[in-house]
Amino acid sequence: MTSAGPEVETMTGDVVQATRRTVSVLTSRAEQAPLRRARLCAHESAHEPLHEMLIVVDRDSYIRPHRHPGKTESIHVIEGTADLVIFDDDGTIADVVSIGDYASDRVFYFRLNAPVFHTLRVRSDKLTVHETTNGPFNPADTEFATWAAQPEDTAACRRYIEALDRELAARNSE
Repeated sequence: MTSAGPEVETMTGDVVQATRRTVSVLTSRAEQAPLRRARLCAHESAHEPLHEMLIVVDRDSYIRPHRHPGKTESIHVIEGTADLVIFDDDGTIADVVSIGDYASDRVFYFRLNAPVFHTLRVRSDKLTVHETTNGPFNPADTEFATWAAQPEDTAACRRYIEALDRELAARNSE
């Protein structure tokens, strides 16, 4: 693995492989990373037409609600549990999907075919997923929800997460 930044590792070659040790390295990186997540990119460059990543997300990570116009995204859960939260354009929760690995009896695979605002709320200590999306990667292609906290404002993020968690708990008790 080669480091490509504080939260990104890359692997190149004709056959890219990952082991339990690979996930362990990503987990350690996620614990130290500012955004509390780390990824291994199996694609060689941001210009590739197909992007595949192993991503470890810590329970304390804030994933700002976002969408990817013109792209699809699929996730296969390897380990852990989370809520996939899908929002309407105004920030109202449209759907919540409880996800987990195959043995959990939860949804273990999903694909977003439409550019909907979404986030993940990790429920286990960590969540490890295999994510696939179409490239090339251009940060400008990600549209962040204006109604959600910006990651730089940690106090606002904490308040947003607490409010979201209260809303999710209320939905679960209905």
